[in-house]
Amino acid sequence: MRHFATIGALSAALAVAAGAFGAHALRSKVEPRLLEVFETAARYQMYHALALLAVAWLVGQGGRAEAPATWAGWCFVAGTLLFSGSLYAMTFTGIRALGAITPLGGVAFIAGWVMLAVAGSRLPR
Repeated sequence: MRHFATIGALSAALAVAAGAFGAHALRSKVEPRLLEVFETAARYQMYHALALLAVAWLVGQGGRAEAPATWAGWCFVAGTLLFSGSLYAMTFTGIRALGAITPLGGVAFIAGWVMLAVAGSRLPR
């Protein structure tokens, strides 16, 4: 539970910092399309940082919800690294081929949400 809460909170802080950096420092340095890409990366990082806090809570509930919640958490971490990470890298390098990695992160996000649903369904009534 503790590691997902910590990762989630740190990821949220980084997402806020990235959003501010994009809005202020990058606006005049990158083309508008890449700025949109950067903003998408920060937004999805924040969504999944908050999801990690939900994962931490579910893991803390223990029982039958713990295993699928743990899988969900690691899927969200992998998704953030692959999805947001590839978009951040594409913004800074201009290498559009990095966009080929982004869908793998999206698949990890979807898998995480499915596992989170499984974990929720296993909570006691």
